[in-house]
Amino acid sequence: MTGQGSYMAPAEGNPAVAVVGQHFMVPYPVDLTIVRKMLTISEGNFGVTDANGNIMFQVKGKLLSFRDRRILLDAAGNPVLSLQQKMISLHNRWEVYRGDSKDSRDFLFTVKKSSLLQVKTQLDVFLASNTSEHNCDFKIKGSWFERSCTIYAGTTSTVIAQMHKKHSVSSIVLGKDKFAVTVYPHVDYAFIVALIVILEEINEARSNEGSSGYIENHQSDVGLGLEF
Repeated sequence: MTGQGSYMAPAEGNPAVAVVGQHFMVPYPVDLTIVRKMLTISEGNFGVTDANGNIMFQVKGKLLSFRDRRILLDAAGNPVLSLQQKMISLHNRWEVYRGDSKDSRDFLFTVKKSSLLQVKTQLDVFLASNTSEHNCDFKIKGSWFERSCTIYAGTTSTVIAQMHKKHSVSSIVLGKDKFAVTVYPHVDYAFIVALIVILEEINEARSNEGSSGYIENHQSDVGLGLEF
């Protein structure tokens, strides 16, 4: 698996990033495709494949939970992470736990909007050990209209992953959104997948708040060099 040429190369000597586990880290760039199935209701909200089309992860939702909850499963169907949105939160706070857990002992990190009013989506990520939340451990800077984002280490300019939406016929006809993700070497790709899923959930909520803008965004896909 190789990085996409359109992306800037990672800075030499980038720190290793292991949040979920070192077994999700490799010494080379990892290209992933994340597919969001917009027409499904409860099962299989997202699918994640590698550059060869092998299934890496699936993300499933739980309709009957009090909180908006997603479970990240590995290729064998084992729960890797539990993503939970806090119901009362001005900053769209999500909390992520190891496995299918809600136990505070399995708490890994928090993701929330950097500010209440945003033109471009910016999210701050705080690891469990960062209880003060004065400075974020990672930052996501995204474009809601372009459906792209860059993930940085802390408040630095060090890039650890990038994502952009693939414009394709299936996104219009079959109700699927496809996103190309490049995870830089020595970066936990399960962690990055979780961040992308949370970003898309926040973007989807934003779309639902202004459905007309969401429709215009999808209509603009037509004629933009569609892939067949």
